[in-house]
Amino acid sequence: SRELFVLTYGALVAQLCKDYEKDEDVNTCLDRMGYGIGVRLIDDFLVRSAVKKCRSFSETADMIAQVAFKMYLGVTPRMSCSSAAGNEFSLILDKNPLVDFVEELPAERASLCYCNLLCGVIRGALEMVHLAAEVTFLQDRLKGDAVTEIGITFLRKAEDRKHKRN
Repeated sequence: SRELFVLTYGALVAQLCKDYEKDEDVNTCLDRMGYGIGVRLIDDFLVRSAVKKCRSFSETADMIAQVAFKMYLGVTPRMSCSSAAGNEFSLILDKNPLVDFVEELPAERASLCYCNLLCGVIRGALEMVHLAAEVTFLQDRLKGDAVTEIGITFLRKAEDRKHKRN
C-alpha cells in the first residue's frame, strides 16, 4: 500500500541521515537509489501503461506527469515548459505523497532533499529509453515553498549503444 511505502521511505531517509553526516551525501545516496529503481521500473511502466513512443520532449514530460506519477504515486502534477528550446520542464506537485507524514525538516538538515529519490527514478527511467536528462528539485514544500517542483532538463537524445557480441 502507498501508506506502507511512505512510512518505509521515511524510515530509510532517517537511517541515511544517521549513517551520513552531510546532507549532500544523503542526497547523493537517495539519487543513486532512485536511479536504480528507475532503471528497473521503466519496464513495468511500459508494460502496464501500453504507451506508444513519445515523439518530443514535451510528450515525454507529459507522459511522466499524466501517467507515471498517477500510476505509481496516485498524484498528477501540473507540467510547464520553462525554456524556448523546449527541453526544460517543471512538474509541479501541490501534494507530494512522500511527505504525508513529514511536517518539516530539522534545522540541521536544511540542505536535505528529502524526496531526492524521485529525481533519480525519473533520470534512470529516462536513460533506459535513451534520453539523457538532469533532474533536480527547484522548490520543496518541506523547505517552505508553496509547492514541490521537480525540474527536468533534457540534455540530448542519448546515443543508441550497439553492443558487439563475442
